[in-house]
Amino acid sequence: MKILMFGRGVIATVYGWALERAGHDIGFYVRPGRASAFGEAVDLDLLDARKRPWGQRVVESWPVRYREELTPGHDYDLIVLSVPHHRLPEAAGFLAPRVGNATVLVFGNIWAEPLTAIGALPADRVAWGFPFAGGGFGEDGVLRGTLLPSVVFGTLDGPPTERERTTRRVFHEAGLRLREKRDFRAWLWRHFAMNVGLHAQGLRRGTLADLPGATAAFREALLITRELRPVLAARGVDVRRGFRAPTWLTAPAFAWSSAHVPLVRRSFDGHADPAAEEPRAVCRDALAEAQRLGVAVPRLEASFAGAA
Repeated sequence: MKILMFGRGVIATVYGWALERAGHDIGFYVRPGRASAFGEAVDLDLLDARKRPWGQRVVESWPVRYREELTPGHDYDLIVLSVPHHRLPEAAGFLAPRVGNATVLVFGNIWAEPLTAIGALPADRVAWGFPFAGGGFGEDGVLRGTLLPSVVFGTLDGPPTERERTTRRVFHEAGLRLREKRDFRAWLWRHFAMNVGLHAQGLRRGTLADLPGATAAFREALLITRELRPVLAARGVDVRRGFRAPTWLTAPAFAWSSAHVPLVRRSFDGHADPAAEEPRAVCRDALAEAQRLGVAVPRLEASFAGAA
């Protein structure tokens, strides 16, 4: 299959590498002028957990191909769109007149109504998924990342279409386990709420890279996530399950794993830029929704104010 990764971020690069190893033809769409800046290869230092629970280390220089233009007449079968949630409408708007006959996999966090977030993208050409990979590019240009063994797919309404089933097969054939979520909208919003708690504490301490081992920060992150339960409920999400484990038990467990499990530690270490926009956008948008719904979120407000 001919697959275009939209951008050369961490998720696009890690999964592009995995899909090419599975025999697919991979290209990257980047903004004009970026291809020469990126160079002809990506230096990778990955922990690949598809076959080994603790990850198999892969260190290589991976040759990649870029394109800086995209016309409706392209011959890509699949476009993987993984961008920060606040940039999704812009990216979807760019792709809408350029989809051609491809399926677009929307692959990441969403806080808005999903069909609103993708704007003019034709819904019958869209597949919905969520990656379990992470990491970051270091100052030396090396991508130090992780690839976990599963990936989430789901639908908003009804069973998967043929395009969606084909997209799932592509990832399954790359050695990834598929986790299916029938109410993918609700799953995305629950996951986003969890990210809000972590990002709020990351902002308060500096970055997510400062969180590993910090039990008090993880406890506060869990309490912020719980604080958002009424927001989720107001959106129609069933909150009777989840968010209930005692923080005296879960916070130390999260803190320990973030500090001592390499697959987890790398995901935090990859978020070391204090000027990154996404953590602020995540907290800002969650706070705005709580205020719109009249839900009190004092912990989130205090953390966000303390990071400003």
